[in-house]
Amino acid sequence: MPNIDLIDSFADDLTSIRRDLHAHPEIGFEEHRTSGIVAEKLAQWGIEVHRGLGGTGVVGVLKGKGDSGRRIGLRADMDALPMEEHTNLSWRSTVPGRFHGCGHDGHTTMLLGTARYLAQTRNFDGTVAFIFQPAEEGLGGARAMLKDGLFEKFPVDEVYGLHNDPDLDLGQVSVFPGASMAGADFFDITIKGYGSHGAMPHNARDPVVIAMTLGQALQTIVSRNVHPLKSAVLSITQIHAGAAYNVVPGEAKLAGTVRAFDDGVRQLVRKRMRAIAAGMAAAFEVEIEVDIRDIFSVLVNHEEPAHAVAEVARGVVGGDNVITSPRPRMGSEDFADMLQAVPGAYFWVGHGGSVPLHNPGYIFDDKMLPVGASLFSRLIETRMPLAQA
Repeated sequence: MPNIDLIDSFADDLTSIRRDLHAHPEIGFEEHRTSGIVAEKLAQWGIEVHRGLGGTGVVGVLKGKGDSGRRIGLRADMDALPMEEHTNLSWRSTVPGRFHGCGHDGHTTMLLGTARYLAQTRNFDGTVAFIFQPAEEGLGGARAMLKDGLFEKFPVDEVYGLHNDPDLDLGQVSVFPGASMAGADFFDITIKGYGSHGAMPHNARDPVVIAMTLGQALQTIVSRNVHPLKSAVLSITQIHAGAAYNVVPGEAKLAGTVRAFDDGVRQLVRKRMRAIAAGMAAAFEVEIEVDIRDIFSVLVNHEEPAHAVAEVARGVVGGDNVITSPRPRMGSEDFADMLQAVPGAYFWVGHGGSVPLHNPGYIFDDKMLPVGASLFSRLIETRMPLAQA
């Protein structure tokens, strides 16, 4: 049971949709054009459309042929990244500082392909909710949709999501139960020192020196406080201070992210960050403000839905292409919040190309569009089968 023939027959249409979305990227909560195209396509195929959940989110509702009360949700993210694209593709981004460098244009298109197929065939007994989510890239789009009553307005028994993966070969699928992607915090640390002339640093309480010292000290949390058999990452990704060669600034800022698969570890890291900053503030006689924000929950796949994805994938891409050994990833995904509300699973689908996600040279492989759409479609037909005559 490889790609579904009907989906393969309109693969060129999917490629056109995906490349149009790619050329017109929109970042989180600004996906007005994208959500408009999604809503138009769903309505064109006879699917009930609801707009405005979580800001720019769209939900399509489609009932199958049977009378079952079963309901399943399928989710795709729509937002691009605030970065430049460095490719020479004819369909490259036309918007400066905006780029679909994570392939969400592809995810949206695969779910549209699924919707088109299921609307034509309706070969399932139940109801599908096609969930097109805004603002996955750290802005809380899933939480916004949930706050707007996503699963109260559109209740589902299970929910599924997918992501493209350039580290897998075209057609390979990876899925497993348990903790699959890390929870993440973002942090901002502000050091309020005392400035002076660069030639007279003894008159200052130099926030730059304190920032460098604090940055080094924070790295000891993972190496010396977190249990060696538990994973965590603390990365300082931004340093901001000063504007002149001969001025010791009065303020310096550090920012970054913390990742872990265990909420207890996340709490430990937060506690140690604040304690180290407080100790350093006392030692250097400055004020240090620490703001740590919970951005992503730990993504935990439910066991039975994860096994169901694996079984469906074996029928679509072949058993040799399905990877079920645990491969937890330090990356994060706000689909985790949907999985806390409803049982389900999240899986990865491989494609050609080796440039990593979030790289300015990343290229999405359009050959995977019918693969992803076929996987989603077979999940619906398998999990909500029509009764045999």
